[in-house]
Amino acid sequence: MSAVHTVSNIGGPRLTLGFDRFDRLDLDRHLAVHGRLRVPSLDDLVRMAEQVDMRGRGGAGFPFARKLTAVASRVNHPTADQTLLLPGEKGSGRGSSEDVVVVVNGAEGEPGSAKDKVLLGRAPHLVLDGAQIVATALGTQRIVLAVESDEAARSVRAAIGERRMPARVVRLTERFISGESGAVIRAINGETPIPPGVKVRAAESGVDGYPTLLSNTETFAQLAVLVSLGPDLYASAGTDDEPGTTLLTVGGTTVVEAPYGTPLRDVLKHCDVPPGPGVLVGGYHGTWLDPAGAARAVLSRAGMRAVGGTVGAGIVLPLAQGTCPLGEVTRIASYLAAQSAGQCGPCRLGLPDVVRALNALSEGGGTVEDVRRAAAIGRGRGACTHPDGTARFVLSAVEAFTADIDAHRYGGTCGLSTFGVLPLPVPTGREERVAIDWSRCDGHGLCAYLVPELIQLDRYGFPVVLGSDIPSWMERDVQKAVAMCPALALRVVGGVPGGPVRRS
Repeated sequence: MSAVHTVSNIGGPRLTLGFDRFDRLDLDRHLAVHGRLRVPSLDDLVRMAEQVDMRGRGGAGFPFARKLTAVASRVNHPTADQTLLLPGEKGSGRGSSEDVVVVVNGAEGEPGSAKDKVLLGRAPHLVLDGAQIVATALGTQRIVLAVESDEAARSVRAAIGERRMPARVVRLTERFISGESGAVIRAINGETPIPPGVKVRAAESGVDGYPTLLSNTETFAQLAVLVSLGPDLYASAGTDDEPGTTLLTVGGTTVVEAPYGTPLRDVLKHCDVPPGPGVLVGGYHGTWLDPAGAARAVLSRAGMRAVGGTVGAGIVLPLAQGTCPLGEVTRIASYLAAQSAGQCGPCRLGLPDVVRALNALSEGGGTVEDVRRAAAIGRGRGACTHPDGTARFVLSAVEAFTADIDAHRYGGTCGLSTFGVLPLPVPTGREERVAIDWSRCDGHGLCAYLVPELIQLDRYGFPVVLGSDIPSWMERDVQKAVAMCPALALRVVGGVPGGPVRRS
């Protein structure tokens, strides 16, 4: 059970069917609510996915039929309809594609997202139905579920035990970039769980080097609903171009199932959440909408695109009144800078520069153009999508919060405190930051040379420290800089994750 998240629906439940009666659907409850499915052949499954334009619900929105076809093209596969097997039953044989791997990406490292945790915790058999449908159609039994939380792992393992299916559960590190497909594959393969730095198609070489179909948790649950209802009934909700429903996490605490085509204002009203001075859609790699844009936005790819937004991974974060918008944006940008894998220049140097530009803007000494320039450096040239997503978040903010930014530029402050209302991970107590003992510092400047990502020199030659947590990939460099400081002025101190970012 996902006790801390409220779950509701608009227009009737599909993925959340039975949630009003049960905290968690075990196998018996699942069969009573959703019934037992027949597995279509691969060709029929592809046709059904194409008919409703099934898209991945993990953020990228990639057509599922194309992903399925890409994996199938690498192997032979069964052609006849099959029955989804339950405990104690035996199949009539498989194709020659037993090395293919189906991966359920249950990573939800982004703060503010809970929909996949809710599905894994409360409807694990619906997710397993979708994974087994795909695996059977492809002729394999190799299913891996990659999850982050203890609760999700316990729920999924219990469901696998009830079905007596040969699936494997892999625990992932709870980190912002852990859900990137390449990072998930690396984690399953026992490697460092970060994006690989080069584009590798999982359909060609994924888990153990075999063709792999990887999609996020909700996508597999949606696929099970599609097979259960059939394309025509599935398309009775949503729009003509984008049939079906989707899950949203609103305000970090409420999970809502809503049909595509629902106005965003109706979603916010349903959750009793005002839009405030702006609404972030798509999460921390998404975009900010000002109140006028939020009022016009419609829950669909086309509807969001019309106002400059995105559905993304279904994260909707209205900004509460009374907190400093620019301070909140700077706080999240600092967190994102510390979450990078540190594999490329756009992340190592570009993201800290974005934070510095935001800090300067907050203090009235910088300009919007400085922020735009910092965010534009390296866009499209990163080792993964993290620098581009962060730049999208920041650039949309400077468009949505123009009045607040003007107040900072002309007065050095907007008069509001930064209360930290946008969700960030719960502190672990192990977070650390760089600090300067000013009674010792003599402006030698060696620290800025050794760790330019965290320290730069002002015009007088004294260090200016970026107020973000030390990324894991920088720990060794920071310790070296501390040891080499001639004045013994450089320190590592306990930090407050996501706290205000100020010059030291």
